[in-house]
Amino acid sequence: MEDKIFELLEKMYVDIKGELNDIKTELSKKADKTDIVRIENEHGQKLDALFDDYKQLHEKQEEHDKRFDRIETKLDNLSIRVNSHDSKLEVLEGGRKK
Repeated sequence: MEDKIFELLEKMYVDIKGELNDIKTELSKKADKTDIVRIENEHGQKLDALFDDYKQLHEKQEEHDKRFDRIETKLDNLSIRVNSHDSKLEVLEGGRKK
């Protein structure tokens, strides 16, 4: 009789130990999945912030390019005027020398 009780207890111990290992494995898998989801969310937010910064920098660069183009156009117009005035001065000075 004691042998049967011992065998029954041993069988229960093995079953319980197996179930506990299964539960432990499942919990670790779930923890891994939740950790992965958490990490993906955190990194996703960081990537969104980086892309927002990139977009702002790009917009600012476009604004500076437009300003630069306007300044360049004004300088070109000024250069044409200066060249025109220089030509007129050369003509006037040439007429005086003669």
